[in-house]
Amino acid sequence: MVWVFTGRENGALLEIVNVSRHFDTFVALDKVSLHIEAGEFFTLLGPSGCGKTTLLRLIAGFDQPDGGDILLDGKSIIAVPPEDRPLHTIFQNYALFPHMTVAENIAFPLRMARVAKQDIRTRVAEALEDVRLPDKGNQYPDALSGGQKQRIAIARALVNRPRLLLLDEPLSALDAKLREQMQIELIDLQKDIGITFIYVTHDQGEALALSHRIAVMDHGRIIQVDEPSRLYGYPGSRFVADFIGKCNLLDGKVSEQQGSRVTVELDGLGSVYVSGLETQFAVGSRCALTLRPEKIRISRSSAIPGASDTLSSPADPSPLSSFDGESHFPGYVHDMLYLGDVTVYNVTLANGVLLETLLANSASGRTNFFEIGDQVEVAWSCDAGHLVLD
Repeated sequence: MVWVFTGRENGALLEIVNVSRHFDTFVALDKVSLHIEAGEFFTLLGPSGCGKTTLLRLIAGFDQPDGGDILLDGKSIIAVPPEDRPLHTIFQNYALFPHMTVAENIAFPLRMARVAKQDIRTRVAEALEDVRLPDKGNQYPDALSGGQKQRIAIARALVNRPRLLLLDEPLSALDAKLREQMQIELIDLQKDIGITFIYVTHDQGEALALSHRIAVMDHGRIIQVDEPSRLYGYPGSRFVADFIGKCNLLDGKVSEQQGSRVTVELDGLGSVYVSGLETQFAVGSRCALTLRPEKIRISRSSAIPGASDTLSSPADPSPLSSFDGESHFPGYVHDMLYLGDVTVYNVTLANGVLLETLLANSASGRTNFFEIGDQVEVAWSCDAGHLVLD
């Protein structure tokens, strides 16, 4: 059985409008506004204390805002008690009753709503089918794996057919391998059922893997809302670039812009080109070039035609300038971290900045590594990075 819900025509299913929440002098939420579409897997992402769980509690009705409104299908639900809101919350510990069977756990909200016994049996069976555990109804929670417990918690949440499912860091207690398996389970389950998920996490990788859209929060505010690939590749601020995944931030100032190509004077390094930009930057404005480690190449010899195979000393401040749209800089290996599929190298550049780069261990045979202290060259294409203003 698949439940597909649609929001208002030409409108969002859930709207958060200028919502604020204060605890004495602490501002947990500061005029937050969001819209969430029907059928979305929407994630609230941010560091501890950023306001994401507070916002989830306001949506669930466990707390009340100090200002603003929350609309479901265009109607305010601020005055609606939590038990009467058409949504359900799943917490980190799943909150299954250990003395009840799986079927009894799932049936519990229906019994509280005084649904007829025959209807309860039918809907419990449907819920178990939805989470692909039709044969677990007579077992107790202690006999289930962590992943199965989560699916039963979801089945119980879905049995009364809510419009929204709220999930508050449900995977944080799982080990890395099981967490990855459950991420795939959640994606498939949400796709099959079609219900809107609002998911809270502080784990950037989890948010990128699961979500249709992500709202990045900090200090009670929404910093950026976007699709995962755009958040990762085109962060709107230094905070988002630094918080989402691994990112190198090279400070500098804009010296010229011609269309979508900007020339940036990097502090202590020299000029580089950054292309493919949609924003107009004022000449002289301070900025940061954001570079993901996987976008940077590392090699022993210069990629510049006619250059010597021996790199200049990292103490030499003269940069190897951009050639054919690429930027090349000398440095030396400061440290390294072998991760199996890749090796992470931290390279010290001429200005003392550490640049993190990845080298895939994809060659056949035993991997040859750069050693700490080796002189190397790092390079990236002009469309590899993105600019954010300070």
